[in-house]
Amino acid sequence: MIRNIITIDRETCDGCGLCVSACHEGAVEIRDGRAALVNAAYCDGLGNCLPVCPAGAITISQAEAPAFTPPDAHRLTHWPVQIKLAPVRAPAFENAALLVAADCAAYAYGGFQREFMRDRVTLIGCPKLDGADYSLKLAEIIAKNRITSLMTARMEVPCCGGIELAAAEAVKKSGSDLSLTVITLSVDGRVLEWR
Repeated sequence: MIRNIITIDRETCDGCGLCVSACHEGAVEIRDGRAALVNAAYCDGLGNCLPVCPAGAITISQAEAPAFTPPDAHRLTHWPVQIKLAPVRAPAFENAALLVAADCAAYAYGGFQREFMRDRVTLIGCPKLDGADYSLKLAEIIAKNRITSLMTARMEVPCCGGIELAAAEAVKKSGSDLSLTVITLSVDGRVLEWR
């Protein structure tokens, strides 16, 4: 069907990630450092992402696209999700994209499930309250499973730096060549940084 849908000029895009936060349907993600429309059926064609794009890389056009189909809420694929309680080996970890998140992050950011958990196995923790060094456990999970990507979601507060540090150390300790994507959220629920 012909309908309104966004188009992203990847040459103009600076990869800031603001469009990802503005897209309430989860149709846009950062891929290889640039925004990409990852599911045309999730794009409602209203363009909430347009005004937040500082590079002017997004436009709306009439194009052949599937009918708009809002995504379902994400459902967990495994249990437990607490880093301290998670097993080192589990079927959900095989060939998985892994999200290691500060537990506050899910409550601070309204689109957390849709934007960060979708298609990822999620582990959560609070380094300040748990008083734990998660890096050894995470390194074992990375080393003993085929983890395909690693993302952390943390708050802007200093204590959440422990989640980011643990994930970075886990990659080193596991001997993996995974790159780490870090998302930093503000205490008022905005994406401050996506790197």
